[in-house]
Amino acid sequence: MISKPNRLAWAFGWLLAFASMPASANLNVFACEPEWASLVSALLPDANITTATTAWQDPHYIEARPSLIAAMRKADLAVCTGASLEAGWLPSLISRAANRKIQPGSDGLFFAADHAPLHQSHEHVDRSMGDVHPEGDPHLHLSPNAIPLVASSLAERLVSLVPDQQAQIQVRYIRWRGKWNQHRQSWRSAARQLAGTGVVTQHSTFDYLLRWLGIEVIADLEPKPGLPPGSAHLRNVLATPDLARASVIMVASYQDDRPARWLSSQSGVPAIVLPGTVTGQPGEETLEQVINLIVDTLLNRQEPTNVE
Repeated sequence: MISKPNRLAWAFGWLLAFASMPASANLNVFACEPEWASLVSALLPDANITTATTAWQDPHYIEARPSLIAAMRKADLAVCTGASLEAGWLPSLISRAANRKIQPGSDGLFFAADHAPLHQSHEHVDRSMGDVHPEGDPHLHLSPNAIPLVASSLAERLVSLVPDQQAQIQVRYIRWRGKWNQHRQSWRSAARQLAGTGVVTQHSTFDYLLRWLGIEVIADLEPKPGLPPGSAHLRNVLATPDLARASVIMVASYQDDRPARWLSSQSGVPAIVLPGTVTGQPGEETLEQVINLIVDTLLNRQEPTNVE
């Protein structure tokens, strides 16, 4: 039996040993787009997150800047969309960072598109089709159904990387999922009012949400995916008989609003600029808030930013 003084010494020794152990380092996360930075932050608030793009940048075209290479080099986890959205810059960034943790196929590289069904996949793609992704439309981040699937898989990935925080991550995910479901109920109510209406868009940024809401995309300002609107195509859109059924012309914050402004001036259909993703501004800090803003705008037919 250990004597009382020895027991005290033994216990004190363990306390000193425990105190001298290094604290669990915060996870370094590289997020390709703001939506994934926001989702990681909801599940792991203490993570050190670097975001490669903003809501005012086209995520298809990003320069592999030295600062991004440095952030990727120290990342424990990279969270990106996938489905070839970042094909023009992410492979180069990964190669130049030379970080073994985030190589393709490793647990440190997470693609959201791998964890939810995508619309409009193609067996054959060539350049004549424009910027078409064979895997399907990668802009799933505004899908009320897809994001919970992504969040669940992301939570599992985070637990595998920081197992000592498993309980906290699971609790945060359950709370996040409960709040998301509450929002989705209100979106379903809005969908009953919006179903059957029509809009004009530019690119497929909002397509998952519009499809979920039952809203028809009457025309696209792009002649082909990724090709900027030209005057001939805009005149064809103006001549579209169904244009009169469009309630709004929607463009994302990273897109040039001039084609939408021209079409609005010629047709009388109001043009609106909406955040294509999380902006970090008040009321636009989470995907739920961004979807709320888009849905409320469509319901009220009021413009958060007037481009007319």
